[in-house]
Amino acid sequence: MGRQILRRIRSHAAILAIFVTSPIVLAGADVASRPQQKLTAGRSVATHEADQQRREGNIVYADGHVDVTYEDTRLQADHILFHDDTKIIEAHGHIQFDRDIQHLEADEGRYELLSGRGFFRNARGSFRLQRRPNATLFISPNPLYFEAVEAYRLDESTWEVHNATLTVCKPDRPTWKFHAPKATIHIEKNIQLHGADFRLFSVPVIYLPYATMPAEKERESGFLIPDVGKSSTKGTIFGDAFYWAPTEWMDALVGMQYWSRRGYSQRERLRMQPWENVKLEVSYFAVNDRGLPGQPPEGGNEYHIGLDALLPQGWRAVADLNGLSSLTFRLAWGETFSEAVISEVQNTVFLANNFRGFSLEFAALSYKNFLSTSPETSVFLRTAPEVRLSSVPQAPWARWPLYFSFDAFADAVHRAEDVPAGLQTAALVQRTELAPSVTMPLRWGPWLGVTPSFTLRSTRYGEQLQNGALLDQSLVRTTEEFSVDLRPPAFDRIWDDGDTKWKHVIEPQVVYRLVNGVNQFDRFIRFDEDETLTNTNEVEYGFTQRLFRKTGSEDAEELVSWRIVQKYYFDPTFGGAIVAGERNVLQAFDSITPFAFADTTRSYSPIVSDLRITPGGRYDAQLLMDYDPRRKQLTAAGTLLKVRPYRQSFVTLADFSAVNLKTPSSPPNLAPRSNQLRALVGYGELNRRGWNASFGFSYDVTQSTFQNQVAQISYNGSCCGLGFEFIRFSLGSVRVENQYKVVLMIANIGSVGNLRRQEKVF
Repeated sequence: MGRQILRRIRSHAAILAIFVTSPIVLAGADVASRPQQKLTAGRSVATHEADQQRREGNIVYADGHVDVTYEDTRLQADHILFHDDTKIIEAHGHIQFDRDIQHLEADEGRYELLSGRGFFRNARGSFRLQRRPNATLFISPNPLYFEAVEAYRLDESTWEVHNATLTVCKPDRPTWKFHAPKATIHIEKNIQLHGADFRLFSVPVIYLPYATMPAEKERESGFLIPDVGKSSTKGTIFGDAFYWAPTEWMDALVGMQYWSRRGYSQRERLRMQPWENVKLEVSYFAVNDRGLPGQPPEGGNEYHIGLDALLPQGWRAVADLNGLSSLTFRLAWGETFSEAVISEVQNTVFLANNFRGFSLEFAALSYKNFLSTSPETSVFLRTAPEVRLSSVPQAPWARWPLYFSFDAFADAVHRAEDVPAGLQTAALVQRTELAPSVTMPLRWGPWLGVTPSFTLRSTRYGEQLQNGALLDQSLVRTTEEFSVDLRPPAFDRIWDDGDTKWKHVIEPQVVYRLVNGVNQFDRFIRFDEDETLTNTNEVEYGFTQRLFRKTGSEDAEELVSWRIVQKYYFDPTFGGAIVAGERNVLQAFDSITPFAFADTTRSYSPIVSDLRITPGGRYDAQLLMDYDPRRKQLTAAGTLLKVRPYRQSFVTLADFSAVNLKTPSSPPNLAPRSNQLRALVGYGELNRRGWNASFGFSYDVTQSTFQNQVAQISYNGSCCGLGFEFIRFSLGSVRVENQYKVVLMIANIGSVGNLRRQEKVF
C-alpha cells in the first residue's frame, strides 16, 4: 500500500514538472484517492483527471475516464496523448467535447488547447439555436443536431463538417434532414450548406447548390426557400425572393413569381429604422399579365410608402403614401379578400408641432374612390398644400369659466370625377377658413351640467357652382354655430354579490345645435366634410346605460354599455339643402350615424342603438342598429362577435346590413339593399404544435353568393409541420379563382410552399 502511494506521488511530481511553464494542471481521476492539483498561469487554469497516466519525453499519456478542463472547455475521452511542446491533445474512444452551447461526441480527435482548433472523426454534435419570435416561423426548442464523418473546429465560433447530416428533429428518427458534402456552422449566426439536398423521411426532395440556415435571433441575408403552388387562374406558381439585412436597422426583400397561365409578378419591400424615432417602410407589388384567352390583361401595380419621424424641437413628420393603377388590378390580385375589396386609395403627408396648447401643421392630402370597374370610374379629391393653426380651449381668466380656442387654415383643393359629364375643378382652388370659438362650462351641484359654446366660422372658396356648372368666382360662407350640451343627473344603483360588487348607471344627455349662414348650399363644391355643413336647428337626446363589476381589490371593469340616441330637426329642409329623390349626405346626418338615410325632408333621424358587451377574456360583442320611425323598419344593422369558448378555439362573426337609397343618380350596380356576412371559426394557429384548423367565408346575402371561402388545416410536430389551404374568390366578372396552397414548415428555418398566413376577418 505504501509503495502504491509513493508511486503516485512520484508520478504527480514528474507530471507537475512538465507543466511548470504551462497553464495545464494534471490531477488524479479519483478525487478521494488522488488529490487534484492545479497550476495557475495568467488567467487560465487547466485540470486533468485520469485513471492512469505516464510521461514519455514531451508526451503525456492518460488512460481511463480522462477529463480535461481548460477555461470554459471540457474534453473527455478514454485515451489522450498530450504534447507538451505544442499543447495539442490527441484523443481516442468515447470523446465528448463541451463548450458553452456546443456539444460534440466522436470516436477520435485532435484538439489544440491554446488556439481552440480541432479535428474529430465520426462526430455527432448539437448546438442550441436562438430564434427571434415570428408569427410566420415555426419555432422549436430543439437544438441543431448533426452527424459528420469529419468535423473541424476552426475557431471558437466556427465548425466545418464534411459528409454531414443536419436537423432539429430527434437524431434517432428525424422527419427531415439536410445532407451536405460540406457545411460550415457559425455559432449564433448561420449554417452554410454546400451541394446539399433536403430529405423528407430520408427521401431526397430538393437539391440546393448553396443554402444558409439562420442560427440566431439576428436576421441573415440570402435567398428564401422557393414558393410553389397551384391556382385555377394563375396555373402553376413558382417563385423565390432574396432577403437582404445588411444592418440591424434595415432590411429589404426582392422577389418574383412565375405564373404558368398568366405571366409573372414582382414584389419589393424596404424597412428602415436608422434612428430610434424614425421609421420608413416601402413596398411595391406589380403583375405583368398576358391575360386569359378572350379576356384583356389585368396587370398593374400598387405601392405603399410609410414614414414616421420625431424631429427636434417637438416636430413630427408623417407620410402615408399609396398608389394603385386600377381597381381591376386590386380585385384580380389581392392576396386576401379583405385586401381585394378595398376601393379607396388615400395619401397623407404632414409636418406638425404642438406647443403651449397650440398646433401648427403643414399637410398634403388626397383621396381616390373607385366607383366601378367596367368602365372604370372614380372620384378624386386633393388638398395640397395646406397650413393649419389651431389651439385647444384655454381660459385666460382663472376665476371665469370661459375657454377660448380657434381653428384656421389655408389650402388649395381640387376635385375630379372620372365619370361622363363629371366635375373637373381647377388644379388649385383657393380655400381659407377662420373659426374662433368660446365655451363656458357651468355646473350646478353634482346633478346638472350645462356647457354652451359658440363658433363664428368664415370660409372663402376660389370657385363655386351655379346651376351645376363651374364658375371661376369666389364664394364666402359665414356661419354662426351655437350649441348647448346638457347633462342631467345620472342614476345609479350598487349591489353586492359576495365579494363582487355591481353598479348600474343611466346617463341621460341632451345637446342642442343651431347653425345659420349657409345660404345657397348647392353652390358649394364638395371637397371634403367641410362642405357638408348646412343650416340646422336640431336637438339630440338619448341616454347611455353602463354595467360595471368589481371583484375584491381589482379595478372596476365595464361589462356592458348601451347607447340610444335620436335627433329632432326643427328645420326639416336644412335651409333648403335637401334635394328630394337624391341621397343627401350632411353633417347633421352623419354626426349621428354613418349610414345615409335621407332622400327627402326629415324631422326625425333614425333611432340609433349601440350595444357593446366587453366582459374581457372570452367574449367581445357589438350590435349597431338604426330604426327609422318614418319607414317603420330597421334601415341598418351591424354585428361584430368575437368568442373564445376554449383556450385555443375562436369564433368571429361580422354582419353589416343596410337599406340603400335608390336614387336616379345612383350607379347602375347599386342594389336596393346590402347585407354582407363574414365568419371565421378555428382552433389553434398556423405555427402552434399539434392540430390546427380554421374555416371562414364572406357571404353576400342579397346576391345569395359566396364572395370568399377559406379552409386551412395543419399539423405541427416537434421539428416540422404540414399545412393545407383552399381559398375561393368570387368577385363578379373580374375574378373567379380557386387557390390551393400547401406548406412544409421547417422548425427554426422557414417554410417551403405558398401558404403564408391565415385569412383575417375584420
